[in-house]
Amino acid sequence: MDNGIVRIGRLELRVMDLEQSVNYYTEVIGLEEMGRDAERVYLKAWDEFDHHSIVLQQADSPGMDHVAFKVKDVHALEKLEKKIETFGCTLTRVSRGTRLAEGEAVRFELPTGHFVELYTEIELVGTKTGNLNPAPWPDNLRGIAPHRLDHALLTGNDLETATRFFTEVLGFKQTEQILTVDGEVMIGSFLSTTNKAHDLAFVKGPDKKFHHAGFYVDNWYEVLKAADILSKNKVTVEVTPTRHGITRGQTIYFYDPSGNRNEAFASGYLSYCDFPTITWTEDQIGTGIFYHRRELIESFTKALT
Repeated sequence: MDNGIVRIGRLELRVMDLEQSVNYYTEVIGLEEMGRDAERVYLKAWDEFDHHSIVLQQADSPGMDHVAFKVKDVHALEKLEKKIETFGCTLTRVSRGTRLAEGEAVRFELPTGHFVELYTEIELVGTKTGNLNPAPWPDNLRGIAPHRLDHALLTGNDLETATRFFTEVLGFKQTEQILTVDGEVMIGSFLSTTNKAHDLAFVKGPDKKFHHAGFYVDNWYEVLKAADILSKNKVTVEVTPTRHGITRGQTIYFYDPSGNRNEAFASGYLSYCDFPTITWTEDQIGTGIFYHRRELIESFTKALT
């Protein structure tokens, strides 16, 4: 992509019991705690070079504070700022040092009511394997041990406008969409700023709600291993290991202690910039989401934070 946006960079999640959540995200998910301030704890996956990708914020209710995307340089960020303002979104500045290890960011509200930040600077801490003759993985991994934060899925009412914002303003590519059978209304939109199947996605639902955070694992076996780890730790599992039709990824869905949905996600196709958008129709949404059972479960559309 030539939009200057490198990738999804972080999610800040609201949690109701900070210490319980830190224990879950470090011991069950397998993230590494990188630091704390008065209100937040900062975590990263083992294969991520930046200081953090997940921020846990003590709050009275669960959900997402914001999702952030890393931009390659200040020149690209300035161009994006102008386009965002022209679209009609109000931008605010997040000062350097507002959060640990972060530089300045710009923050704005999507048509769906979610907050997004764009930034260029964050402390580069590297990985335990290093980048000189590295081993394939570090020793002493814990829990599910995903490689990275892979994507987020949000809900909103007007997906057409949200999709137009991401494709026309931020330069994302729509990899897949779900339409009503008559083709009149969009009820799902999958968006990529890389060549992954998705970096961010929306499904039709109430504005401002968070659906899930997806963490990337290597393969189908790692999804099955995640299921074992979750069951061993008595974590509530929503959907046992299965495959998506949309993205072709393998998946398991489960909940953190505050009720925020997580996913261990493997595989998925690569989508190059000249690939056409794949369309699913609403009557096949069950197969699109859960390819094996071919039907949705009620909690998947109702359990939102």
